[in-house]
Amino acid sequence: MDPQIIAINPSAPHPHTHTVVFLHGRGDNARKFASSLAYSRDSQNRSLIEAFPSFRWVFPEAPLRKVASSGDTWRQWFDTWNVRDFADREELQVPGLQEMVPAIQRLIAGEAAQLGGRFDRVVLAGISMGAATSTHTLFNIDVPAEGGGRLAAFLGFSGRCPFVGRDLAGMRAVLGLKGVPGHADVLRNTPILLEHCVDDPLVLVQNGRLLRDTLRAFGARVEWKEYPSGGHWFHSPEGMDDVVVFLNREVLGGGGQPAVDGGQPQDASDAMDLS
Repeated sequence: MDPQIIAINPSAPHPHTHTVVFLHGRGDNARKFASSLAYSRDSQNRSLIEAFPSFRWVFPEAPLRKVASSGDTWRQWFDTWNVRDFADREELQVPGLQEMVPAIQRLIAGEAAQLGGRFDRVVLAGISMGAATSTHTLFNIDVPAEGGGRLAAFLGFSGRCPFVGRDLAGMRAVLGLKGVPGHADVLRNTPILLEHCVDDPLVLVQNGRLLRDTLRAFGARVEWKEYPSGGHWFHSPEGMDDVVVFLNREVLGGGGQPAVDGGQPQDASDAMDLS
């Protein structure tokens, strides 16, 4: 079943030029996440939505799933057993990813259709478990040449890579999805920005670095930004500045140089996200 979505359309009089499909974290929901995103501001006091008024922002919502380790029910893209060791009973991640990765691919295709079939005008983004789900979406998506052969960009915040340690063929084999490409063109040609706070208590920064290294090993062009503090959330304002620069350069063609790894402190958000 495809997820429900919350959508924020471009602000008048701006035409619709691009779409961002943005996945929330574990325990969150689409409406709360869309609202919380507005509180993370760049150095010009703009939210990302305000900084890109011609973008449509689409926030899919994870389904309610029973948590195997506790018996509770949360909104989560897939289940996980041990947030201190994601490799522990990692097979629990498979059913949810098998369900949600094709659903997110269908959502991306629908958004591309609204842009004349241009997948290269659709940005895929996620935070925490949303970033992990988006990563496997990127591993498995095929984009036709007439659609640009890639996505506009990939943004990952406080993320990790489920089944880390496998090669790309192994990553694809663990889900066993249909319609998976036999090449890595989308992964290699989609510009990627990853951001992570060093003091993240839920998804440790080492997991983010492994995600970075995994993507680079698969041939992806990854810009990595880590910040000394900020917790399990977006870094503001510097992290938001880095996103704005990246999207302007890589998606809108506004020029500028790739940012250097680093960052400045920020207070952690109290937004619920249990990875």
